[in-house]
Amino acid sequence: MPAVLIHGVPDTHRLWDPVRHRLTRTDVEAWDLPGFGTPAPDGFGCSKKEYVDWLIQRLERFGEPVDLVGHDWGCILSARVAALRPDLVRTWAGGNGPISAAYRWHPLARIWQDPIEGERFMAQLEPASFASDLVTSFDVPAEAAREMVSRVDAAMKASILELYRSAVTMGSEWEPSLADLEAPSLVFWGVLDPACPAEFGERLGKSVRATKVVELDCNHWTVLQKPAEVAAALEMHWNAQ
Repeated sequence: MPAVLIHGVPDTHRLWDPVRHRLTRTDVEAWDLPGFGTPAPDGFGCSKKEYVDWLIQRLERFGEPVDLVGHDWGCILSARVAALRPDLVRTWAGGNGPISAAYRWHPLARIWQDPIEGERFMAQLEPASFASDLVTSFDVPAEAAREMVSRVDAAMKASILELYRSAVTMGSEWEPSLADLEAPSLVFWGVLDPACPAEFGERLGKSVRATKVVELDCNHWTVLQKPAEVAAALEMHWNAQ
């Protein structure tokens, strides 16, 4: 069975390259979510539910359970998939994507959720400044930050706004269903993340009865900052099942 890696915001499948290069297995796929480096299907509204439904439909094509992994929104969406469709998931792993009624969205998310401020932010987004903010606030490597921001086109901007506006109460809506996640689970978390504090990694681990919560001495983008450690944790998790 393959491993499927799901990115978050504002990323594409390229986020996973540093981890994939360190994995020994070759049956690994990293997908672009609709609107993130790939066009959204006609009529696709980019809501959290539509992304979950899209993931389910793609996973059904395999005909066997996969090792599902997500970071940031990829963590949130993949956990929801694993809870709703345990038949599709052999193992689950996720990081730095809080799913908790107690979580308060970070300041930038709240801007994106506002119908006026969000549009203004995206209209005024200046790539070099945004990349610099990712470096200074989240310790994203400078080259990776520039590459990441270069992919933020009009389609991604619109997708981000719709996704976050659909998710104002995501934590309270989706946290209860985590109890239905049956797959052996791993949580990996950058504990220096100002947007997604470490306590929510611990809380997620308890909610999904994770076999392990791996705390990494880094910021939000664990897969860029600690790719070797993430790859090792994933392979240990997969091999234990």
